[in-house]
Amino acid sequence: MILLTVGTQMPFDRLVEIVDQIAAGFDEPFIAQIGRGAYIPRHMEWKGLIEPVEFEQLMEEARLVVSHAGIGTIVTAQRHAKPLVLFPRLASLNEHRNDHQLATTAALSGRSGIAIATTKEMLRACIDAPPAAFAVTNMHDRQRQLCETVSRFVAMHCVRGKAL
Repeated sequence: MILLTVGTQMPFDRLVEIVDQIAAGFDEPFIAQIGRGAYIPRHMEWKGLIEPVEFEQLMEEARLVVSHAGIGTIVTAQRHAKPLVLFPRLASLNEHRNDHQLATTAALSGRSGIAIATTKEMLRACIDAPPAAFAVTNMHDRQRQLCETVSRFVAMHCVRGKAL
C-alpha cells in the first residue's frame, strides 16, 4: 500500500490530484489523507483527516509514503523506517505562505530513505522506483551518540547531581 499525506494545516490539491492520476494505473492500493482540500480522489481510498493511532498503523503498513515536505511526516516515516517521497508545496502557487518546504527538501536531498519530486513525471518515477527505506541502524546509532554526548556533558558539568 502507498500512503499519501498532505498534513493537516492546509489543502494541497495539486499533489492529491497528481497522485490520484498515478494511482489509476496501479494495482496496488493507495490510501490518502487529503486534509481540507477541494479535490476528491477517484482512484484511491481517502479521508480528510486521520486520527493519530490510525495514521501510525497506516504508516506501519505502507510500502511507500508520499508527502508534502512536512517535518512531522518526515520524522514519522523515519521512525517507521519507510521510504519517503517528498513533494514540496510552492508559495508561488499559493500552497503555502513561503517556500520553506523547498528549503527543507534541499536540505534533505541525497539522504538515505528520501526522494524529492517536483513534477508529476518525477513523482511517477519515484513511485515506480522508490528510495531504499531509512536505515534503522543509523537511527539507533544517532540515538546512542546523543545519549553518549549527554552523558559526557553531565559527567563534565555535574558533581553528585549538582551543577558546577
